[in-house]
Formats: sequence, C-alpha cells, structure tokens
Amino acid sequence: MAGMIKIKLIGSPICCPEKHKVIVRALGLKKMNRVVERPDTPAFRGMVKKVPHLLAIVE
Repeated sequence: MAGMIKIKLIGSPICCPEKHKVIVRALGLKKMNRVVERPDTPAFRGMVKKVPHLLAIVE
C-alpha cells in the first residue's frame, strides 16, 4: 500500500487556466496555505506535477 503525501496550496489559481483550477479542486484544496493529505499514488503525483507553481509537497 502506498504512503501518504501532504500537499499545500501556495499559489492562487485565480489567473490560471481552467484545467489548473480543476486540478486544484480535485486535490481538495480550496484556500491558500491549506494542507491536505492524499495517498501517494501515480495519479496524485501526476496532478501535482501539472501545477507545480501552485503546490508544494510538505514533509
């Protein structure tokens, strides 16, 4: 079973393309500086790689 990763929203998706906004919402992030914990799977890693300018992996 995969571990968990913590993802933090560090940038605003306001002026980003709609695809980026959808990815941020799919990760469960709604407000700036919020941290969510998600399974460390290729699907979630792929989402994070699509919007690296908006997200940070928190250790």
